[in-house]
Amino acid sequence: MSAADVLTVAAEGGVIGDGRTGANLALGVGLIGVIIGWLALARVSGRIGAGNARTGALSAMAVGLAGTALAVLHLATSSGGPGTGNGMVGAVVAIPLGLTAVVMGRRALARSRAAERNSGPVLGSGR
Repeated sequence: MSAADVLTVAAEGGVIGDGRTGANLALGVGLIGVIIGWLALARVSGRIGAGNARTGALSAMAVGLAGTALAVLHLATSSGGPGTGNGMVGAVVAIPLGLTAVVMGRRALARSRAAERNSGPVLGSGR
C-alpha cells in the first residue's frame, strides 16, 4: 500500500467509524502539532529547560503539515455538505489548526537560530 493510499484511507475514516473519523484524526494531529509548537516556543524563551527547541520546532512543523494534509484530503474525498455528518466542518477547523502548528514551529525555529547566533563569543572583548 502506497503512502497516498494510506492517507486516503485515513482521511476517509478507514474501515472503522463514520465519515467524521478522518476529520477527527486531522483535528487530533493538528492539536498535537500546536502543543508541540507551544512547547518549542516555551523552550526557546527559557520557560522549559528540558528538550531541544530546534527538534520541537521541526516536529511541530511536520505534524502540523500532516494534519493540514489530512484535513484537505478529507475535504476532497467527502461527499455532501456541512451538517451531513461527514465531518466537513471538523476538517475545515483542522486546516487552520494545522497551519497554526506550522507557524508556531517556524517561529520557534527562527527564535532558536537567533538565540544560537546571539550566544556566540563576543569579538573584541579581550576575553
